[in-house]
Amino acid sequence: MALDLRGLTPAPVTPFTREGAVDFEAIKRLGGWLGSIDGVKGLVVLGHAGEGTFLTQEEQAQVITAFVDSTEGRVPVIAGITGEGSTVAALEAKRAVEAGASAGLVYPSHGWLRFGYQDGAPQVRYREIYETSGLPLILFQYPDATKATYNLDTQLEIADQEGVFATKNGVRNMKRWDTEIPVLRAQHPDLQILTCHDEYLLHTMFDVDGALVGYGGLAPEPLIELIAAGKAKDYAKAREIHDRLMPVTKTVYHRGSHMEGTVALKEGLVARGILEHATVRSPLLPLPAGAHEEIAAALASARLGAALVAA
Repeated sequence: MALDLRGLTPAPVTPFTREGAVDFEAIKRLGGWLGSIDGVKGLVVLGHAGEGTFLTQEEQAQVITAFVDSTEGRVPVIAGITGEGSTVAALEAKRAVEAGASAGLVYPSHGWLRFGYQDGAPQVRYREIYETSGLPLILFQYPDATKATYNLDTQLEIADQEGVFATKNGVRNMKRWDTEIPVLRAQHPDLQILTCHDEYLLHTMFDVDGALVGYGGLAPEPLIELIAAGKAKDYAKAREIHDRLMPVTKTVYHRGSHMEGTVALKEGLVARGILEHATVRSPLLPLPAGAHEEIAAALASARLGAALVAA
């Protein structure tokens, strides 16, 4: 049942036309490019980078199918499951299966971000989603700064549930990372541990099976090298790749809001020749004047030029 995501799993953006509709031709280019790269193990669509919650239900299904078609079966497509209520999320997962998704990345109920969750509620959410849809699931650990972050016991209990085969950990608290990841690994040795610390990749790269990151949708080539260096415990090589990417990291992720990273990823894909423009949907806004040139210069300094895209 479990997918093998031990490598790089990009979370690509959702391209739009200049008029704001989903751009299926651009999805074909983007998905086809990412799916053709050796070391890419899957694509996660409809997440934060993919503006998934900004799409209608019909568009969500169409985007899943379009990315499935773009890869021609080379890699699995995983859907972000973001519905607020557990039953709503379960039905969303069922639609994702029908659209061609091979797994689901389960977001916390977003009310928990402000108010926190009741003990046991996340476990019920994962169970209902899996029992309704049969979709293999990825546990999503939110940042420690939010009230939707799961304590260790909750993570362990979710990981023990049928259907859960991986965890995407973005706790962004290195004390918790360094103490909780070894326990998850020891108690669930088959659980695939994936970092999603786009802006903290060096620290987390030595403890994981792979990375599930929006960054992978822009710079897959060096991130695949970074994962390999981490698995080889080659700190010098990992550090060199990290430092080479730092100008890109700064221009994409070191902004006022992490959500601006989605816009910056699109600007970067324009610079790499994948997208024609960086149109986003409200409530996202375009970046300030000069941002595109800054991002393009950073990519050039990291030796990330035009991507090779099949016609």
